[in-house]
Amino acid sequence: MAASADATISTTEKRNIWKVIAASSAGTLIEWYDFYIFGSLATIISAQFFPKGHETAALLGTLATFATGFIVRPFGALVFGRVGDVVGRKYAFMVTLLIMGLATTAIGLLPSYESIGVLAPVLLLVLRLLQGLALGGEYGGAATYVAEHSPDGKRGFYTSFIQTTATLGLFVSLGVILATRLSIGEDSFKTWGWRVPFLLSVVLVIVSYVIRRRMEESPLFTQMKAEGKTSKSPLRDSFLHPQNRRLVILALFGATAGQGVVWYTGQFYALYYLQTVLKVDFVLANQIIATALLFATPFFVVFGLLSDRIGRKPIMMAGCLIAALTYLPIYKAMEAYSGWNPLEPNATAVNPNVLMLTVLVFVQVIFVTMVYGPIAAFLVELFPTQIRYTSMSLPYHIGNGVFGGLVPFIGTALVASTGNHFAGLIYPISIAVLTFIVGSIFIREDRSVRWHPITSHSEKGGGVPPSRSASSPSEARL
Repeated sequence: MAASADATISTTEKRNIWKVIAASSAGTLIEWYDFYIFGSLATIISAQFFPKGHETAALLGTLATFATGFIVRPFGALVFGRVGDVVGRKYAFMVTLLIMGLATTAIGLLPSYESIGVLAPVLLLVLRLLQGLALGGEYGGAATYVAEHSPDGKRGFYTSFIQTTATLGLFVSLGVILATRLSIGEDSFKTWGWRVPFLLSVVLVIVSYVIRRRMEESPLFTQMKAEGKTSKSPLRDSFLHPQNRRLVILALFGATAGQGVVWYTGQFYALYYLQTVLKVDFVLANQIIATALLFATPFFVVFGLLSDRIGRKPIMMAGCLIAALTYLPIYKAMEAYSGWNPLEPNATAVNPNVLMLTVLVFVQVIFVTMVYGPIAAFLVELFPTQIRYTSMSLPYHIGNGVFGGLVPFIGTALVASTGNHFAGLIYPISIAVLTFIVGSIFIREDRSVRWHPITSHSEKGGGVPPSRSASSPSEARL
């Protein structure tokens, strides 16, 4: 009977974790969708909210506004990370979902530059900042929530499903954009149809909010709160305690900075490069990216599962190094297969080899899955339960929001200023190499962290032993 009870518990726990993953992933996917439709429509938005006649300046202005949403994400991480560590994981990402949905819907209703003048880009910037704040609080909550429900030895596998949501959010945004564009025609889409993907957000958010309301709080956090062991000041405990601060800095430069630039180079910069440098048709460029994302997305789970067996660090470091070494030949090959003539840089690409372009983007997304698939498990295992939401969110969002989010802007600006269409790769290659060096030398992660049976701390990291303060560092090996 004992064995039967254990089997029943095991089955129940498995069923519960999949419910947790489904609910968390649905909301996170929608937030990524909301966040990325802006970037996916950058070339069209630039004509709507900036003065006409200066196309490059307008695009750079749009990309700069796009980047502000990334830059503000660390502030969202601090605000909602504190809420998540003091009040609860569930409450924090319920609030972020609503903020994101309202801001995204408002962009779809915003008057153009021709209607309200300079107020249009100003309001666009404000709404983009709200999006960034919301996303800054969302990811850490979702990753922590899933990880704290996951069984020991399988956190890489289960958290990797959360990792798919960023790419799936981009994929869904491209799908909705393409469906709208093809159904109403190019002229109508540029005039008013671009608003449809933004307005659709309100429906998606309502559905996700209803799903999330039914979720229960993280069991680890619930027990810790019942025992009165939550941190009263997670910001202070995370960043003023020297050893915890060291963990945050190493997590940034030894993991998330390189992961961020690889993510945005392989997906967003590839899209901009196809459209703005190689002059590939808007619809075709989006189809290429969407197809590559569709076939590469399962590898987030593959590398998450593999990280449970061989470790998070080897896979992430390999992804950074391989990306840095191969970006230049990949982008040279993209030029060769695009049908673009560098002697006529403003002419549309003629007869691009769609299959080869898709394969080249697919390879870049494989690099993304290597660095991104294991990183949620790596980060949640690195920090104590009491300050986990706050501590992991900041380096993640600086790495992705600042280092990664600036890739399209810096890359486009370097190409425009130098006239060398490969110059945009200098930035992501440099950051990927930096992360590989720092991570390889200073990080020694330990995937044998144990959180179950549920206690207020782990046996090896991910928690704070009862005899130590909440500001003490995790036992993760560094």
